[in-house]
Amino acid sequence: MTDVDIRVRINGATRHDRVPPRLTLADYLRERCGLTGTHLGCEHGVCGACTVLFDGEAVRACLIFAVQADGAELTTIEGLAGADGELSSVQAAFRDQHGLQCGFCTPGFIVSATAFLRENPSPSDDEIREAISGNLCRCTGYQGIVRAVRAAAGGPDSSGEPGTVPASGA
Repeated sequence: MTDVDIRVRINGATRHDRVPPRLTLADYLRERCGLTGTHLGCEHGVCGACTVLFDGEAVRACLIFAVQADGAELTTIEGLAGADGELSSVQAAFRDQHGLQCGFCTPGFIVSATAFLRENPSPSDDEIREAISGNLCRCTGYQGIVRAVRAAAGGPDSSGEPGTVPASGA
């Protein structure tokens, strides 16, 4: 098989590359682009650790070939923070609500939650649980993750106050 030329926009920057047809998007992002926040867990689309935004939609990068991203706009976990390094509201909420433990699954959860909150900015806890059900975590028990998504949405946090996110350590 011959390599294929692709042009993608990743985290706001345009890239032109020549890639093998069977190179997964996850491997392309990690190996060719150095964006190692896109984690590889199961490599079968089950765990969600490799979730990225593909033209605004949350997708499993391990299930897509890099050539399929030709012409696409991609956003990885690295692209969610502001240009000045300020965390996105979802990233900050995960930090503040202790929505992570070992951190391996965290990028996929944050990217998934970002896409979900764009479509549903005021979700119920049941809707949050449904939205994150495609991502697996072996450490947290999910309660901090649900609180983080709720806080990022501006809903009541663990203190019961609407729209507030307590400072770290609170």
